[in-house]
Parts: sequence; structure tokens; C-alpha cells
Amino acid sequence: MTDLKVLSVASELYPFVKTGGLADVVGALPGALAAEGVAVTTLVPGYPAVLAALVEPEIAYVYHWFFGGDARLLRGKAAGLDLLVLDAPHLYDRPGNPYMGGDGRDWPDNPIRFAALSRIAADLGLGFVPSYKPDIVHAHDWPTSLAPAYLRYSGRPHPPSVVTIHNMAFQGQYPRELLPALGLPDHAYSVEGVEYFGTIGFLKAGIQLADRITTVSPTYATEICTAEGGMGLDGLLRARGPVLSGILNGIDTTVWDPASDPLIAAPFDAARPGDRTLNKRALQERLGLNVDPDAQLFGIVSRLTWQKGLDLVLDRLGTLLSSGAQLAVLGSGDPGLAEGFGLAAIGNPGRVAIAHGYDEGLAHLIQAGSDVILVPSRFEPCGLTQLCALRYGAIPLVGRVGGLADTIIDANDVARAAGIGTGVQFAPVTGERYDAALLRMADLWRDKPYWKKMQKNAMKTDVSWQRPAAAYAALYRSLVAGRS
Repeated sequence: MTDLKVLSVASELYPFVKTGGLADVVGALPGALAAEGVAVTTLVPGYPAVLAALVEPEIAYVYHWFFGGDARLLRGKAAGLDLLVLDAPHLYDRPGNPYMGGDGRDWPDNPIRFAALSRIAADLGLGFVPSYKPDIVHAHDWPTSLAPAYLRYSGRPHPPSVVTIHNMAFQGQYPRELLPALGLPDHAYSVEGVEYFGTIGFLKAGIQLADRITTVSPTYATEICTAEGGMGLDGLLRARGPVLSGILNGIDTTVWDPASDPLIAAPFDAARPGDRTLNKRALQERLGLNVDPDAQLFGIVSRLTWQKGLDLVLDRLGTLLSSGAQLAVLGSGDPGLAEGFGLAAIGNPGRVAIAHGYDEGLAHLIQAGSDVILVPSRFEPCGLTQLCALRYGAIPLVGRVGGLADTIIDANDVARAAGIGTGVQFAPVTGERYDAALLRMADLWRDKPYWKKMQKNAMKTDVSWQRPAAAYAALYRSLVAGRS
């Protein structure tokens, strides 16, 4: 039985539109919250893929000349999710990436496109659509962070708002001259409002004006309050510290389940982990690596960026290969890194392979067939790759930052003696420390009894949404109780 209605608003949503972990989180959380008595309806833009998936949508509201054109608010279901969809072709009927065109540059009207989405969220919170009024408005990341501003500056009674920061690196800063076009009053442009170093700051507005702020791991919540991690907003975050908290992400354990995954070569689980070897062989064959069960196989499923520390992997490839290991890479991003991994594959046939782009089936097979998953990030709000790796018994090697620090138990000497490790952490994220972590991982690989123990530890780790959903539900209820 549900007793709380939450409107979740986001710019992307799995399985329809995804550029990163944000879509996975927004897609998985509603199902987990249902078990907590929270009914989530998700508001998303009317991208072509979303509109095509809607089942028997109903028109909930019609807008005439809304942010530059006519629009409809549709309500329906898709992939088991309750959706509200802003059908505004002038804003969202575009191919490909939700944020940029085929030339790799941001759509020039992004501030208008995502202000419109935020405004609809606020309108719903204010009761403009009689058929649906939420108890909480929950905005995700910068594209929807103006929602608390629209609520605050409406001058009307409104529900509490939550903003979740998924990545501080993306903040949404636009010229102050856009204030009238965004439909915000003049007095909104102040330090206590949306002003941010002479611009309009979408994420800044959400941090300033939301009733509660969350981010996706406890350690990241601490890191963003520092000058290094806060990326210009650390002072504001420290000031709003009493309403800031970190709630660790989970993953959808029905999608990521090695015992029933149709995308891998052979099912397995903690009780019968031996069948992992069939997936390792399938991965080696698919990518043209030498079929060698004794070679420690490292896998990467990632955007190829400096943030993810993948330049270190290239620079220190010799250390990895020196122990007889192999490397399988799936990803896209920085052209220089993509070219570097391509050249490494050419120079090390049978030992290094790269698949450019993203392939869901190959991503699952890399998790199921790799011995180690590399996530040497310089900063990582939470990370989902290492959670999938734990579920599939691929031992994570991670930078000790953000959610990576919160989710992996380092197999140091004490943990190893107690039999409780699940991976290897290293810090700071430098070439020398990464080299040392690779050597530690090679040593662990040689200790076969402990390696098997570590795999079982990893696969038994709870990476589901159960605990995070309970934390979100408690947060929502505390906000509603505070208003009553």
C-alpha cells in the first residue's frame, strides 16, 4: 500500500535514453521505493524513444506556446514505469544524445529545453494538473535543478523538494540575460537565488533552494564540501551541510543477475562460480584475445576520460602486461584515449582488445568473464560498474574516491587474513600507486584459495536498492512530516 507520492524528474531514463549512471538510477529507484510504500511517477522529456515506448498515453494537460512552441503533458506507462512525458517537439524531437547534436556540441537551446522540464515539475507540484499532485518533487542533476527555484518563486504553497547531485562536474551555467526567457522573476537573480559568478547556475539554484540535497555516496557528500571536490560550489554546500546527505546507489539486481542473465555465455552464482570460466573463454574468443584460463583478464566498461583514470591504464600498460595479464576495453569518449587503446591492441595482439562504443551484451559479458574490473577514477560520485562487478564476481581495482571507497573492501593484509576483502583500492590516484595496486592484484591472483574466497565475498555483497530505497523513503517522510 502506498502512502506517499513522489514526482521524480530527470533528463534521461533507462531503458529509453541513457548516457550514464543517472539513467540507471532513475529507472531502478521507483521499483525499489514501491516496496517502501512510495509511489514514484517519473517526469521525462518527450524524446522519440520515450514517446515510442508509451502505452496508451493520456493527455494530462495542454500548453499553448510553452517555451517557444505548443506542448502536451502525457501520462502513461512504459517498461513498468509510471511516466509523465513532456511532449514538446520543438524542444525534444531530435535524434541521438539528449544533450548534444551529431557534431558533439551542446544544443544551443539546452537552457530552455531543461528549464521547460523543471517548470513542468514545479507546475505539477503546485497542482496545475488536477489529476496528479505529488507530496515531494525530486530533481536529478543540473538539467532539472531549476524545479526548486520555480516552486520557491511561485509564491504559492508547494511541496518539499529534493535535489540529487549525480556529478558535480556538470552544473549548467548560462548567461544572465536568459532570466526572462526562463520565466524567472528579476529578484531570483541574487546570491541567495540562481546567480552564480555572474551567470544563471542551474545546479547552484537547486543546491541553494531545495529543501534537501542528496548525493550518491556518503564519501562523495564529504568530498564535494572541499575546494577540490566542490568545483566552485563547496562553500554553498558547507553552508547547507545540515540538509546534505549521501545515499549510496544500488543496481537493478534483476537486470544484473549472473544466475539468469541472457546476455552471458553461461549462468553462474556464488554457489556454483566455476561456470564463470565459460564466460571468460567466450569473452576471449569474442574479442580475439588468446584463450588462456590462466591469464588474469582485466576488463574496462567505461567512458574513456581523464576523470576515469584511463590515461593511467595506457601509461602503465607495461606493468599490467608484465605479469602475463590481458586487457579487454569497451568504451568511447576522448579521441586520444580511444586511439591509444586502439594502438595498444594493434601492438599487443591476443593480449589487448578494444571495442569502441557501447554494447549492452558485451558489457554484461565483460563483467561475467573478466577476472578484474578496472575503475581507477580520479573522482567518482558513486560508480555502478564496480557494483555490477561485485555481483558477477569480477574483482574491482579502484581509486579510493567517492562511492568506490564506500563499496569495496580493500584486500589488505588484515582483510586477507580475515578472509573479508572484495577488491583492491589505491590512493592517491597516481601512476606509482596504480602500479603498486596492479602488483597487489597479481599477487592475489596467485593465491587461488583466497581469490575464490574474494569472489564469493564479492558476489554475496548486497548491491541492491533495498537499503538506499529505505533511506530515500525515510528522507521523504521526514520532509512531509516537517511540513505538517
